[in-house]
Amino acid sequence: MSTYLKNMAGYKHNKLKNKSFDDIHKLFDKAMKRVNTFVDMDIELVEGSKVRPEGSEVRAEAEIAQENKDELEQESIKKQKVDEDKETVELQRLIEVVLDKEEVAIDAIPLATKPPSIVDWKIHKEGKKRYYQIIRADGSSKMYLVFSHMLKSFDREDLETLYKLVKAKYGSTRPVEDLDLVLYGDLKIMFDPHVEDQV
Repeated sequence: MSTYLKNMAGYKHNKLKNKSFDDIHKLFDKAMKRVNTFVDMDIELVEGSKVRPEGSEVRAEAEIAQENKDELEQESIKKQKVDEDKETVELQRLIEVVLDKEEVAIDAIPLATKPPSIVDWKIHKEGKKRYYQIIRADGSSKMYLVFSHMLKSFDREDLETLYKLVKAKYGSTRPVEDLDLVLYGDLKIMFDPHVEDQV
């Protein structure tokens, strides 16, 4: 009871510490009576309806609560429609203001740009290291040390284009150099898998 009074009724420990059990019990009963006689804000009590049988009181309160709930929902729908109408009117006004001006400058910034298509590839050598050099249609190129790094920056279309270029270069023959052979083998496994291929 003391714990309930401290947490729910707002009593401090010092106030309850020196009280007897009967005093604490009276405070507890008072707090519980307040909880048990709680009336929801949405329920409107009609004067003179205090003396009713218990079943009809519960039904009447439930009906009132349902009516209030319906009214609240209708009001919120009306407010939402009014808000939407205000936003629509504001947008129309802004559009009219923009269209009334003689010059409207809009800088279009693309959200995502796809790099140009791959047109060629080479094996680039720097000292002992060899790189895959991928050349795009706009003349830009990028070098990759490992095929898996290339996969991270390519999409499906880039891989298909690269595979077509490799197939066109070698045709039915197999490449001789190490990196050419690796690239050819990896792309062949990806696009033309065979039962004996080791992935």
